[in-house]
This record gives sequence, C-alpha cells and structure tokens, in this order.
Amino acid sequence: MMEIKARDVYIVDGARTPFLKARSKPGSLSASDLAVQVGRELLARQPFAATDLGEVVLGCVMPSPEETNIARIVALRLGCGKAMPAWTVQRNCASGMQAIDSAMKDIMTGRHDLVLAGGTEAMSRAPLLYNQHMVNWLAGLWSAKNWGDKLKQIIKFRPGYLSPVIALLKGLTDPIVNLSMGQTAENLAYRFGISRDEMDLFALESHRRVAVAQENHRLAEVLPAFSPTGEYFVEDDGVRRDTTLEKLATLKPIFDKKFGSVTAGNSSQVTDGAAMVLLASKEAIKKYKLPVLARIADVAWAGVDPAEMGLGPVYA
Repeated sequence: MMEIKARDVYIVDGARTPFLKARSKPGSLSASDLAVQVGRELLARQPFAATDLGEVVLGCVMPSPEETNIARIVALRLGCGKAMPAWTVQRNCASGMQAIDSAMKDIMTGRHDLVLAGGTEAMSRAPLLYNQHMVNWLAGLWSAKNWGDKLKQIIKFRPGYLSPVIALLKGLTDPIVNLSMGQTAENLAYRFGISRDEMDLFALESHRRVAVAQENHRLAEVLPAFSPTGEYFVEDDGVRRDTTLEKLATLKPIFDKKFGSVTAGNSSQVTDGAAMVLLASKEAIKKYKLPVLARIADVAWAGVDPAEMGLGPVYA
C-alpha cells in the first residue's frame, strides 16, 4: 500500500457568537442561525470564496428535527455550493473539538486544503417529548379502525400521559450508570476532596475574569448575533458582575440535596452559541497568503468511567 505522508495543519482564523444563557423559553436563534452568523463573517474577511472550501464539519448534539445534518444546512446557507460535502459529528460536550479533529485529518491526508469546522448548539431549544405512556396511547388511537375502537382508546387516556420528557435532562444523563453530569461532578468532588468553598471561589473568579475581559475589549473573537425578531447580542450574557461568595454560599445543592456541593451558581450554564475555525494546509496558506494563528501539533482522546466523566480531559 502507498504510504501517505501527513501534512501540517494550521488554524488561520476563528470567531464565535456571544454565548447566550438559556432563559425560560426557547432562544430566538436556532443552532444553524448561530453557526451561519459566525461562518458568514468569518468567510467574508477571507481572500477566497466560500466555494473554495473543501468541506464544512460541525459538531452539534441537539440539532432540531429540521436541521438533522446541520453542517450541510449551514454550508448551503453560507453559499458553499451544492457540490460541497458537509457533515455533522457528535461527541457530547466535545462535539466541536471532534469537528476540528475530523477536519484536521482530512487536511493531513491531502483530501482537502481548506476546511471550516466548529460547533453550534441551541440548548434552549431542546425539545419536550411525549412519555412512553402517551406514545403507546397515541399508537392505539391511530391504529383504531373505526369510531367504536377510537372511543374505547380515548376512554383509556389519563392526565399523567401529558407529563413531558425533558430531552435536555435525558441528554445530560448517562444511560449506563444512570447519572447526570451534575451527579458525576459530585462524585469527583468527593473523590478529590473539592470543597463547596473551592467550587464557589472558582465560579466567582470565572465571572470576574469574563467581566474584566469584556470591559477591556479582550474578546475580539466574539461577533454580534442578530435574530430574525430584531434582537441583537454583542457579548456573553451569563456574566454575573454582582455575584459574591456570600451570595453563592446561599444557593442550595441541586444534584445531591443533602450532602452535595454542586449548585446553580458554580455549574456551567445552559447555553446557546456557535464557534468556528478555518483550518488550512501549507499549500492553501501560500496560495491565498493567509495568516497563521497556530499549528495543530497533535490530538488525543481518552475514555473514563461514565460515573466520573469529567476526568476525560485530564487523561487526554
């Protein structure tokens, strides 16, 4: 077999939307809307056309039903052309990183010279689903052959059938160990002796750092996002400038109410947002005279016990 010499892969540009905290209703931007807003601006400032890309690779855990292969939809909306391939990857929280890894391999092997890659998510739009009782009841109703059978099925209906299944909570729960991400965080806090005070202090510092970065205009990669309803967003809106250790200490644990330490204040928020990078080979950099932000030296992944999923990046 012919040996393929791996080529160097470079990051030449990147951008993201503001990260928008999910409120009490679906956000005004879908996952594809968010990705298109980033991709459009990112491509507009390049010396090449969107059709010069080799492919688009996007990570997304919960695309809406009408955005199943969301990368393809985004590529078409960006004007990449009908002939350009685009595909979606999913590795839970690391889906955007997986997209970059996948795109990198295609450049390394000589398949493409320019690839747009990244991740997008509209977590606020995660659907509410029918529970299994409701699904079975509807199946019986739809299969009834006459009005008599339909009436018999209607009588079987119970109000509890309308209790929804929250897809977001399902997605954040590992079915092998039946633990949510918050519960696995409690496991790690117990194993490594991480105290509630340490968690709250880390959370406070996180908010402080973002606030300082915003005030000093250090987040140049953040692009404004505009919704079809006329709303616009210019910065991450989950920052709590008024929070204090005293305020954080008043919050109750969520996942282990009696002994836990993980609260709404020291957890990551449910977020809508998109981020993308342009990857290029050395040949593309020379051809289009592109700047180089970084070279991707290597990538590593690791699997761990699902009950301690947060350790994955440590081993990687």
